[in-house]
Amino acid sequence: MYSRWLLSALALLLSVFLAACNNANIQQPLTQLPTNAHSQELPKESVKRVVALSSLAADIIYQLDKSKLVGITGSKLFKDDPRLTNIPRVSEGQSPPNLEKIIALKPDLAIGAEGFSNQPIQKLQQLGIKTLLTQVKSWESLEKLTRTLAELINADPQPLLNSYNNFLADKPIDSPSTLAIVSRQPILAPNKNSWAGDLLAKFQAKNLVAELQGKSPISGYVTLSAEKVLEANPEVLIVVNNADPQLLESLKKETFWQQLQAVKNNRVYTFDYYGLVNPGSIDAIKKACQQLTQALSTPARS
Repeated sequence: MYSRWLLSALALLLSVFLAACNNANIQQPLTQLPTNAHSQELPKESVKRVVALSSLAADIIYQLDKSKLVGITGSKLFKDDPRLTNIPRVSEGQSPPNLEKIIALKPDLAIGAEGFSNQPIQKLQQLGIKTLLTQVKSWESLEKLTRTLAELINADPQPLLNSYNNFLADKPIDSPSTLAIVSRQPILAPNKNSWAGDLLAKFQAKNLVAELQGKSPISGYVTLSAEKVLEANPEVLIVVNNADPQLLESLKKETFWQQLQAVKNNRVYTFDYYGLVNPGSIDAIKKACQQLTQALSTPARS
């Protein structure tokens, strides 16, 4: 029962950013806003009031032009963020967005995440509010989304794009074999068609399952048996603890654990879900990049 719940929870959380294509898909089957800001005509007037149902979109809009952000999702990423204290929350926790609150804010654009915000976005579109669904599952898609949102609100994306490049400034020279695990039952690991997989590639990590495809219900992730993990035998093992806070401890009970060279050489690292699996926010991405630099550059410890 627990494993089924965990898989369902992961599927829900990951679906926001792990949908069907590798590049940034600024999708809006529900509106007439451009799917690609560089190939289709933008609205003649720039957007002035934005409600963001996606934490990443909210952060990008705020950093591009905070005066345009009038409502945000109640993400835990913003709980202690003093910058956003006075911006109204239109949702809290796992509760769906409050449509009445959104309408009262009189937005001329509502931004959601594909796979997570579809239903409220559709309702808002039916009420005459312009909407935008986004997907981010690669570094290129992050940059595309930033450019698109900047164009919509008439802001300069370059300072933010420059900061992204700075996150990659200290990429490791070596490319240790690496495996990232996000759950135990089943054992799930990101391949190249995911934000996590693309980020590992950006940092020169040799993702041992990058090219694998499988029957995992979560796009961009593959299911591994204990035998496959032992066969892969990574130099670096990354454990993502958010969905299951006890994931690391439960993995230590597996028969393969003590046989892994990453364990023998003390190269096992715990990462936050936000930043590595779900981009979440710009600060979360920055922290994941810093941690990847450290994990992949640190030599084996005896």
